[in-house]
Amino acid sequence: MKFTNQKGSIVAMITPFHEDGSVNFEVLTELIERQIAGGTDGILTLGTTGEYSTMTHEEDASVVRHTIEVVNGRVPVIVGSGSNSTATQIEKSIEYQDMGADALLLIAPYYNKANPTGMYRHFAETADKVHIPCILYNVPGRTGCSIPVSVVEKLAKHPNITAIKEASGDMSYVMKIAHLAGPDFAIYSGNDDITVPILGVGGSGVISVFANVCPKECHEIVADWVAGDHEASLAKHLQYLKLMNNLFLEVNPIPVKAAMNMMGLNVGPMRLPLCEMTEGPAAVLRETLKEAGLL
Repeated sequence: MKFTNQKGSIVAMITPFHEDGSVNFEVLTELIERQIAGGTDGILTLGTTGEYSTMTHEEDASVVRHTIEVVNGRVPVIVGSGSNSTATQIEKSIEYQDMGADALLLIAPYYNKANPTGMYRHFAETADKVHIPCILYNVPGRTGCSIPVSVVEKLAKHPNITAIKEASGDMSYVMKIAHLAGPDFAIYSGNDDITVPILGVGGSGVISVFANVCPKECHEIVADWVAGDHEASLAKHLQYLKLMNNLFLEVNPIPVKAAMNMMGLNVGPMRLPLCEMTEGPAAVLRETLKEAGLL
């Protein structure tokens, strides 16, 4: 499926596990079908929310293969192939492309970081090796570094780099990119709580944690905005803002998996070093789900 400035809600899928820690492919199938039934506009697998960093390369590949097979072309599948090793990123990007991924999500090089030239080459040399769209992923709270605006501007000229998932929460950064990168370069909110503000400055949608819990509502927030019904979009965004925020009471994806388990979706545990949600925040989250009519 062609992925070019796709507008809408793209779910950043969790990875369900059995109690022994193995991937639960049966539940993964159910979650994918739930997303498609709810109108999701795309599925991202192996993002931060998918706990790829604690999975083996073989497990990553099996989740990608399964996701692509179950989706079967009904919506685009974006795969997180990023690494802080450019060589590894290129290897994984080619592999997932060959499996049938529609686009790739490339994270800024965490831990070792990079100067602007190295940052540019990290993304550009990966994009040179594939023929499907690449989405930059700016999440300095995770990586310890931000992709400089000047680097994004330069990368936006690359024919295979078509978008950015912007998860810094810095609206000034977003507006600079919107101005410098141009209308053909898609900006996706990486923070559910500022989806509507990002849409308001020309964004294309959201790559969403909240959509794991509420796929239909997340889709509608973006769809209403794109259709010109800004009032309805904002009203729904504000209606679920407390839940969006409380899905980050602890580090993602602990709260969203806790919420899904509370809702009976049976997504299982996290993998260490992530573990079960602590009692106080879990009680707050449960009450928020009740207020939202989800329990």
